[in-house]
Amino acid sequence: MQNKHLISALLLSAVLFFSAAAQNITFWSKLPNEEVAKAITDQMTDAELLSQTFMFGWAGAEPPELLYQWVDRGLGSVKVFGWNTDDIHLVAKSITSLQKRSHSGRFEIPLFVATDQEGGWIRHVKGDTAITPGNMAIGAAGYPADAWYTAYYISQEIKALGINMNFAPTVDLFTVHDSTIIGTRSFGEDPHKAGILGSAFAAGSQAAGVIPTVKHFPGHGDTSLDSHGKLPVINISFETFKERELVPYLYLIEENVPAVMSGHLSYPQIETSGAPASLSKYFLTDLLRKQLGYKGIIITDDMTMVGATSYAGTMSTAFKMALEAGNDIILSSKTSLLDEALWTKNLALMASDASFRQCVKEAAYRVIMAKLQYFKSGNSATLYPDPDEVDKYIPNEEGQKFFLEQACRSVTVEKEGSMPLKNDENGRILLMGSMDSFFKEAKKRYPKAGEFHFSYEIGPNETQWVLDNIGGVAGGYDTVILCVSCENHVKIAQYFRDKGKKVIILCTMSPELTEKLQWADTILLGYSWRCDYSMAAMLGALNGEYTPQGIKPYR
Repeated sequence: MQNKHLISALLLSAVLFFSAAAQNITFWSKLPNEEVAKAITDQMTDAELLSQTFMFGWAGAEPPELLYQWVDRGLGSVKVFGWNTDDIHLVAKSITSLQKRSHSGRFEIPLFVATDQEGGWIRHVKGDTAITPGNMAIGAAGYPADAWYTAYYISQEIKALGINMNFAPTVDLFTVHDSTIIGTRSFGEDPHKAGILGSAFAAGSQAAGVIPTVKHFPGHGDTSLDSHGKLPVINISFETFKERELVPYLYLIEENVPAVMSGHLSYPQIETSGAPASLSKYFLTDLLRKQLGYKGIIITDDMTMVGATSYAGTMSTAFKMALEAGNDIILSSKTSLLDEALWTKNLALMASDASFRQCVKEAAYRVIMAKLQYFKSGNSATLYPDPDEVDKYIPNEEGQKFFLEQACRSVTVEKEGSMPLKNDENGRILLMGSMDSFFKEAKKRYPKAGEFHFSYEIGPNETQWVLDNIGGVAGGYDTVILCVSCENHVKIAQYFRDKGKKVIILCTMSPELTEKLQWADTILLGYSWRCDYSMAAMLGALNGEYTPQGIKPYR
């Protein structure tokens, strides 16, 4: 009898001990990740579970008090957008402040801090961060090492600011060539090449200590519509989808990519309800997780986009459907009010619908597991970046040298014409373009050249003004070097057709812009938006300083 009492007492003591230990568990407890994640999610309130699945951006340079109140509630993630980042020192200060506030919560769970730093023309973190040649330039060169190092140097810069997640690489295919939504954000048309280069990009990001997020699942390349303003409908068969859109993701899943972004994209022949992939259980749970074996977290594209809300009807319904579909993090570019329906309705639903609560809990568990794996890896971004230390890492000196070399590898000769273009053989030269780097690099090679400047994002009125006045300026010149970045620049270039001048086209964006300019003497492709490295590489090639080897990454 005494033994029975002794055993009972010991069992009770053990239960009380482990119960007390569970009550005191935090994110940083020295237990296996699975045990920590389970213990935390088991103890979380419904509000804490739901908050962990939210990611909010904010307007303005500094986070508002409203965002801090969400962090107090248990917000899981924040997003740094381009309008927050002109002062990178302030970015570091803001991230430190948000992480400290999050650490003061009862479980001390750090925030995922994300941004869009794809390279090329999608560069949300400004300041002195690198403007890189971008994905299509990588695709034109064709070297996986270029993708790896591009991600590595980009990630080193944003990591210094405390940003631990990057919404890149983009593996959307360059299927619709005149699309301005994806364009040079794509590695090219070949799905296998996109998969190989995307995998290398993801590996470089992880080596630098930043979580890559491949996007936009299941593929945004076969549409010219922007899901910010309308739900794009991609009307292809499953067979085409399997052999094209899915291929890059198969490569990345094989490499255990840790995060995927779901796109607001409708494939009605595959998901017959017409639901966007971001709200589709078939796409995210049945296909991505179960059939393709994806193990990481799934993050929605911005839920304020019309592509999400037009199908769901309301933001609260869109958030609900996104969680039920299999997303783990729901992204909103704006910080919601504390009492908005997307919060109150879904929190109430957790109390009345056990299956929905379980869905939210599983998402929160996957988010916390991903955080444990990352923040305890020994290679994570600092939680508390020091604004005074930022200038030591940005710009990255090694990256600057690499990006120039990578740009040279990517430059493509679409039409060779009079290359190399030498000063003493081409009469008087006129430079026409919008970017300072174009004129700076061109004047190094052609110091006596004349200049005609117009805007980068030139509108119809300015375009007409240029067309009305260029004749009086260009009459005394024999050769025109014209930098083309948009359709209105093409209209300006067209002025010189059959004017008896030698015309050199330097295309800095989609190669499709040169389709109407094949009459020109020489055409070079640089693929890159406002990139000093690509401009120097194109003008160096034109001047005969090296032989460009890039290949246009589509037929």
